[in-house]
Amino acid sequence: MKNKIMSRKNRAVLLIICSAFFFALMNLFVRLSGDIPPMQKSFFRNFVALFFALGMIIKTKTGLRWKKGNLKYLLIRSAAGTIGILCNFYAIDHIPLANASMLNKMSPFFVILFSIIILKEKLTVFQGLTVTAAFIGTLFIIKPSFSNMEFMPSAIALAGGIFAGFAYTIVRKLGSAGEKGPLIVFFFSGFSCLTTAPYLIVDFHPMTAGQLIMLLLAGFAAAGGQFTITAAYSYAPAREISVYDYSQILFATSMGALILSELPDVYSFVGYAIIITAAVLMFLYNNNIIFKGLRRPD
Repeated sequence: MKNKIMSRKNRAVLLIICSAFFFALMNLFVRLSGDIPPMQKSFFRNFVALFFALGMIIKTKTGLRWKKGNLKYLLIRSAAGTIGILCNFYAIDHIPLANASMLNKMSPFFVILFSIIILKEKLTVFQGLTVTAAFIGTLFIIKPSFSNMEFMPSAIALAGGIFAGFAYTIVRKLGSAGEKGPLIVFFFSGFSCLTTAPYLIVDFHPMTAGQLIMLLLAGFAAAGGQFTITAAYSYAPAREISVYDYSQILFATSMGALILSELPDVYSFVGYAIIITAAVLMFLYNNNIIFKGLRRPD
């Protein structure tokens, strides 16, 4: 039984790191799509994911019926996720790609807080310290003064991280209640498309072929990220895996440097070192390899 639990944890870690890569790729494609309103970008991002989710539902024979009592949580998850995406896309267009991703990736920190409040999950002292260390590492990268960013886009990016953290906490609750990942993704994608479609009807901005391709690629990347992160939070409690979501910071910064020529400074590298160290320590701790004496008795 213990080995089975360990296997689920390892699988969740791998999935959440994969999701971080996909979402960093999504942000890059969104930036490369150019000057298009966030509502329009969000529609295309979720339109592609909607068909991916439908395909998975058909393949796995999951069905489109949710379990009794889960509809309200599906709606809450979808609303929070949509707001989070809109905030993130707005930030991507107004501040550097890496900074937008970093502020949005405050979501794991808020997942921990929401999991304690909503899911009543317990947090050990060591886990709390490790997540705090990862948070401090993030501050080294974004700079506490925010002196190099405009206040409003940065605040909106952070708000996106808060809503994303709340959405992922609800995903964990839905997974624990037996709801399947493909249905959660399908419901969210459909909800987001329906809520952003009226804007496209009223104020659609014509796109070039290149812009359309970038948005479609963003949708493919988003679909990969959505499925992997939904599966990750279904396999393991948020407190044990959310710290690995910070790896998106590393992916985003690398892509920004290689493709957009946005080079990080020495403080950012200090932040990377802190975050990677925190992630490794958390992984070793959760697998009973180190600091066994610091665990809370069950």
